[in-house]
Amino acid sequence: MDDEVFKALADPTRRSLLDALFQRDGQTLSALEERLPMTRFGVMKHLRLLENSGLVVTRKVGREKLHFLNPVPIRLIYDRWVNKYTERWVVTITDMKLQLEEEMMEPIHVPHQVPLVPSPDGEGAMAVFEIYIKTTPERLWQAITDPRMRARYSFGVEIRSEWTLGSRYVTSVPVGPDHPELQITEGENLEVDRPRRLVQSFRALWSDEVKAAGFSRVTWEIIPVGDSCRLTVIHDRLPKDAQPELYGGWPMVLSGLKTLLETGELLTTPGSLLYMRGQQDEGRNSADGVTQ
Repeated sequence: MDDEVFKALADPTRRSLLDALFQRDGQTLSALEERLPMTRFGVMKHLRLLENSGLVVTRKVGREKLHFLNPVPIRLIYDRWVNKYTERWVVTITDMKLQLEEEMMEPIHVPHQVPLVPSPDGEGAMAVFEIYIKTTPERLWQAITDPRMRARYSFGVEIRSEWTLGSRYVTSVPVGPDHPELQITEGENLEVDRPRRLVQSFRALWSDEVKAAGFSRVTWEIIPVGDSCRLTVIHDRLPKDAQPELYGGWPMVLSGLKTLLETGELLTTPGSLLYMRGQQDEGRNSADGVTQ
């Protein structure tokens, strides 16, 4: 898959198409054709290569076929070929900080550069993500719904529910003895078709700003493809001016999910580093309480 992504990114025309979708996601072939000095057939050929590499996802809306930018493969390339070479420096700086017992540290930047597009049903905005994972539908469903598995790739966030139609779900992270857990999101299971499709309402709870956005909707679609699965995540019914932190973390979450199921290992991302820092701070605070 890495070779296909590198091949797709190597061509300036295809990079222009990705830039066009980053600026305005969910475009038709005709709209993209107007941006390039080539025939319709030429644009179709480039889009087909982008689809084969997973960088572009298409969805049929009425009679139109819309093209969406899928940032997940680029996130995987970054984690595979860039992040690991800088990890030693991150570890060194972190160790230095712990050794010197500094009270302040430069914040870890968590990028949320994911474009939104108006939802086809006219209810707010949406973002679409797609990834291929070498696993079975049953194992993928378990990773989405099991609290401990979910926490391993989702920055320590566990999910709990009865997983029946109309049941409630809550995601949370453990905080400490005085505060057993911090709720992150909540919602209702609107459709439960194990192990193929899960539709949930979604309300973020981690700050007053994101709470004000109200409920949106998240759809998980699992389609078997040979010995693998195509997972599509659609986050829609978002406010048109939604804060990127509401939906921009999906590429890191899905990249971590793929890594866990295919290798059994955890993936280092800005989000996981932020979670690890919180765990370290909690451990130091607990130790300080014991020694005082």
